[in-house]
Amino acid sequence: MTATQGNLASLSRFIFRAPTWYTSLAFALVIAAMTGVVAFDSRFILDDAWQGVFLIGLPTSIASAVTPWVDRQLGGQLTPNRATLLALICELITIAMLTVAGVIAVLTVRLGQNFVFDVLLVALASIFALRLLVLMAVSRHSLLKAAVPASVQTVTAAVLLAIYSGATAFILEDPMLREYLSRPEEVPPQVQGFIPQDFIILAVICVIYALAVWLFLVVIDQPWRSSLGVSALDFLRGFIGHIAEGTRELEEFFEDIGEEAVVPVTVLSVRRPDGEEKARFVLPMIHPGPMGEIGGGNLPRRVAESADGLAFPPHATAGHDFNLVTEREVDKILVTAETAYQNLEYDDQATAGHRVTEGEATLTGQAFGSDALVVNTYAPGCADDVEYAVGLSAMSEARVDGLDDVLLVDAHNCNDGLEGDDLGHVVPGSQRSFDMLHGAGQLGGLLTEAETGRLRCGVAWDETPWEPEDGVGPLGIRVCVFEVAGQRTAYVLIDGNNMEPGLRERIVDAVNGVDVMEVMTSDTHIVNTVEAENQVGQAIPEKEVVALIEDLVDRAVADLEPVEAGMASEQATVTVFGNDRTETLASTANAMVSMGGALAVAFILAVMTVSVLIFLLT
Repeated sequence: MTATQGNLASLSRFIFRAPTWYTSLAFALVIAAMTGVVAFDSRFILDDAWQGVFLIGLPTSIASAVTPWVDRQLGGQLTPNRATLLALICELITIAMLTVAGVIAVLTVRLGQNFVFDVLLVALASIFALRLLVLMAVSRHSLLKAAVPASVQTVTAAVLLAIYSGATAFILEDPMLREYLSRPEEVPPQVQGFIPQDFIILAVICVIYALAVWLFLVVIDQPWRSSLGVSALDFLRGFIGHIAEGTRELEEFFEDIGEEAVVPVTVLSVRRPDGEEKARFVLPMIHPGPMGEIGGGNLPRRVAESADGLAFPPHATAGHDFNLVTEREVDKILVTAETAYQNLEYDDQATAGHRVTEGEATLTGQAFGSDALVVNTYAPGCADDVEYAVGLSAMSEARVDGLDDVLLVDAHNCNDGLEGDDLGHVVPGSQRSFDMLHGAGQLGGLLTEAETGRLRCGVAWDETPWEPEDGVGPLGIRVCVFEVAGQRTAYVLIDGNNMEPGLRERIVDAVNGVDVMEVMTSDTHIVNTVEAENQVGQAIPEKEVVALIEDLVDRAVADLEPVEAGMASEQATVTVFGNDRTETLASTANAMVSMGGALAVAFILAVMTVSVLIFLLT
């Protein structure tokens, strides 16, 4: 990926899963009780805690229950989990603002309790603005429609304040109504002192904040509409849905900006003489991204589940422009792979493994009949994705001397992270692209002329004790060893996204029992729900990875037996991000994050200044 795409990928650091509504609500009530104990000073701590739960926790509880219902009635899609988490965040904002105001009031003699009241009104208006922003993004409501569910928490808190602060006594003349709707004697004195004019000021401030939210969204939305023809709110809604609850809403946005592409899907199957499949390499020329299980992020596991034998889904020569836009597109890939599998013609003859080095490129491979498996790496140099056009050209170079189908793998096995301007993306016209092209031509010639012999194969697999948080996906580590005329070639596939520099060399140097060896990663983006940079060897001890691979190679060698192999390729038409769309999306999103933050601060300062002026003039 490019530096710009790397910055976009780093947004994955914000990914989390929204807790269940009852977890968030329980936490909110506990915080409210603790706040009551600190803020109030009655004879009994439990009374203080109850006052906190009632005055602070009750608006949060009502907002968590009522907001999603109202939103759904208006055609929105806010879930209870999201609504309760949002209410909790708003509660914490209010408490934080009041805490700061209270400290300032204590330290400053001239301010006092009225200053705290003013800050409370600003806090209530602020959480209304935040809720309005989220609801406009998540449910795609208009400003006026979103204001209804967005106001629930603020209105609830204001009603409680009016009743229990004594403000309603100024406007209620009926004694019975006063008895029920004016109850200042039941709350601590810190809450008393509001008058009806305060709530008029609150309404005015809320209107100003709502207009500021609308203007802010219009400003940040303009670059998205001009460059991509979509709304920033569509992206924001999808991103919030993905990070909060793992929904597929982000895929809808990607589908709107996607383009159709024709991609080769190549299958290499290895079977025993009785017809039982032993191993299957499946390589669609797409990129398993963009993150998590969005789009094709979970492609390797889907491929593994579709194979009868032990599946090997390595990384193809394709970058983020060839991310599938939805998981539904994976089905098209699997159907095409199955078609290729059904068209296989098997042969028990193969060449030994060969390796050539051209410039920074090292290519390892062997032929099976008139087809070939080729793996490219730039290790020990650091590299990231190889562009689609470079891969197609390299496959053509490898076929010049007579090979038919070529399963060309990007080993994706050495990178130094997302820092710097050059992240190792191999693009047409670069020296690395020509190294790969020339190396593919040399290796294709060698394999065409090489002697063949009876093929034997052994495989081994370990799910490993590691999780995606450690940089290893559910496929664990898989090893396939081919033996021809006594020469053994091992292919190791780690279900991860690239590797720490030097780890590949340490693995190759440590393993015995094979003559040629290459280590690959699947580039699964499941591991990137934790952070954009989560490479193999970064979180787990390298010596443990090396030891496990040594054991797996030994087990694969012990599993060697006569086999037949066949390769076939078919084309699939799928919807991908599209040429330059990833870069445009990345640039626009990065600009929104960097400029949007500064713009948000400017808007906040502006509305706060207006709020101060309102308090000074009233």
